Amino acid sequence: MKTLAAENIKDLCSGAAFLATGGGGDPYVSQLQAERLLKKFGPANLLAPAQVPNEFFVVSIGMVGAPTVTLEQLPTENEAVGALNKYEEITGKKVDAVIPFEVGGGNSTIPLFVAAIKGVPCIDGDGMGRALPEAQMMTFPIYGVHPTPAVVMDFFGNHVLLECNDAHSFEIEIRAKAVEMGGMVSSAEHGMSGALVRKSAVPGTISFATNLGNLLRNHGGHIDVIQPQLFELFGDSDYGVIKHLFAGKIIDSQRKVIGGYDVGNATLQSFADPNVKMSLYIKNEYLVAKIGERVVASVPDLICIVEQETSRPLNAERMRYGQRVSVFGVGCTHHYRTPEALKVTEPRAFGFDLDYVPLEEIS
Repeated sequence: MKTLAAENIKDLCSGAAFLATGGGGDPYVSQLQAERLLKKFGPANLLAPAQVPNEFFVVSIGMVGAPTVTLEQLPTENEAVGALNKYEEITGKKVDAVIPFEVGGGNSTIPLFVAAIKGVPCIDGDGMGRALPEAQMMTFPIYGVHPTPAVVMDFFGNHVLLECNDAHSFEIEIRAKAVEMGGMVSSAEHGMSGALVRKSAVPGTISFATNLGNLLRNHGGHIDVIQPQLFELFGDSDYGVIKHLFAGKIIDSQRKVIGGYDVGNATLQSFADPNVKMSLYIKNEYLVAKIGERVVASVPDLICIVEQETSRPLNAERMRYGQRVSVFGVGCTHHYRTPEALKVTEPRAFGFDLDYVPLEEIS
């Protein structure tokens, strides 16, 4: 069994912010929180999905809501640990391991410190291989895991039990609760057996994000220096394809919190030709990228943005006028190539009048 210690968290957060495609919450606060707690309680044990015993009961845990809220109301460990404790109390089930909803942003660290505090392993995998804004888009429900019972807890320790018929209903209910309870809540949900973990989880993503963050942080600042190693890392993974899509500066960025999501758009101007612009469409995450009227990447593939001079991944809520960035497209894992998965993650699921075209097929 692998372990992940406090000194690994900075790399994990950097890699997870890249995979978050703009969403998942600001990783810096979560980094400080996880470093402090893993120093106090010791490293988190990582358990590969393939090694999870059938009899294990595993619960997914993380935060749900609009990521901008966490820049003003800083989360603590009390909400996440409290939600899991209340889940065990209400359901009468002992949790043998925890797993992230998503490898994106701050939600990649929460299960780690909860695992360390509770003395259980964290699964080295997640339910997205990236970040996506809605519950029915996780691999867990796509592969047959029921989302409820779920327990959500707010900053003040208030909790609510959710019981829903399906993932779509759960998304509506939990989003409404997130709005009602301050814009962001912690949630313990998607309880599943070890067999379902092996079937539904995207494996190895915590380790992969840590390796990716190490590459971004330690191999030179400018992204052009890092690109060859970056392409090799993704090429050897289940993501497979990675493309450099655009380099330019941000000339416009607009976002509002609507219905518990950060919704907006951004415009980038090319370094090479100021008449060439990229448009980005955002719902917590970067969903569609266009150069002019041509779509160059869309969900469920990943649109990842880094600052040009530092290679630091850029969350959507941190976008500012004048920032110089590089934009990459990354192929989604095979979990999202099925008709069932595409039904809930293709551009039309977000209201775009677009067919999904895999990144590797876009010239």
